[in-house]
Amino acid sequence: MNQSPAGLNSKPHYAILDGLRGVAAIIVVAFHLLEAHATNAFTQIINHGYLAVDFFFLLSGFVVGYAYDDRWGKMSSWNFFKRRLIRLHPMVVLGSLIGAVCFYFGASTVFPLIHDTPVWKMLAVMLVGCTLIPILPSMDIRGWQEMHPLNGPAWSLFFEYVANILYALVVRKFSRTLLALFVMIAGGVLLHFALTSHEGDFIGGWTVDGPQLRIGFTRMMYPFFAGLLLFRMGKLIRIKHAFWVCSGLIAIILAMPRIGGPDHVWMNGLYEAFCIIVLFPLIVALGAGGSLHGKYSTRICGFLGDISYPIYITHYPLIYLYTAWVGDKHLSLAQSYPGALLVFFGSFALAYACLKLYDEPARNWLKRRFLMEPKAIRSVRQ
Repeated sequence: MNQSPAGLNSKPHYAILDGLRGVAAIIVVAFHLLEAHATNAFTQIINHGYLAVDFFFLLSGFVVGYAYDDRWGKMSSWNFFKRRLIRLHPMVVLGSLIGAVCFYFGASTVFPLIHDTPVWKMLAVMLVGCTLIPILPSMDIRGWQEMHPLNGPAWSLFFEYVANILYALVVRKFSRTLLALFVMIAGGVLLHFALTSHEGDFIGGWTVDGPQLRIGFTRMMYPFFAGLLLFRMGKLIRIKHAFWVCSGLIAIILAMPRIGGPDHVWMNGLYEAFCIIVLFPLIVALGAGGSLHGKYSTRICGFLGDISYPIYITHYPLIYLYTAWVGDKHLSLAQSYPGALLVFFGSFALAYACLKLYDEPARNWLKRRFLMEPKAIRSVRQ
């Protein structure tokens, strides 16, 4: 039996929140598949699927507060960083490696730089990606100017790390009043961006330049620390069938068609801001206040929670391949749906294999190596 160090016994998870994270991750996979067929922001099916990232940030803030707020008298910042790295970083590394394996198979007109990228440069980008340090546009090897061109969604993990650093070094010391003021300011910044953005949406954050970094920090600051504030307030809402109700709300929010036309982009921005500022905290309050009844719901939430992070951080190399195939052959969704289904379910298979064969064993080894006290290690070996 594993033991935790110095009184840091692990707490039970919010099972419904785990399940909701999985629901949002699955919608992200579908969104990215359908994105390959969109000609503009108005033809995208599951139009607001990218807002799942903002939901993830809010969930993370809530869960980090729940897991660590009461441990700081017994836990150092360094110990906190170790625990977060052990939880998140093994899959960051594997996502970069999978992206490297798939990279040259995606050479196409959609990704114009792949064909002329030497192997040494791709490997250099892979190694940097394993550290989660952003790649500058001058080192782009795909043509999309992503900070992680082998595994695009890793950009959100970069901002997740920044949020964890801010929490551990500064924000954890805030009183509830000061945290509320901080969140209000971050919410005002987010609302201002929504109403003044030329695009009318929160798409972005994955490139190392001024405008994109602004989007990334705007998308991270409010939801992450609003999640922390929500936990500290303890204002949970109890309803029956919370998991199914919240799952339906997430699906409706993310699948909503774009609001307003090209001349009224502020309407879409206002909708997205309302989702992030009001609806996502409401969903988390409902999910955290709910309970599961029956083996069926419990198993579903358990599976979705287990698979949520692996599928999010490993599916995009397959999306690159699908996007290249569809783009080169000019395929409609009706023509390419067998390939889309193969990628969709293949993403599940890949994520589950990564979870069981790599992520769980790696995290268990790292916990024994870096978190357990010597006395506890000896008892485990005996």
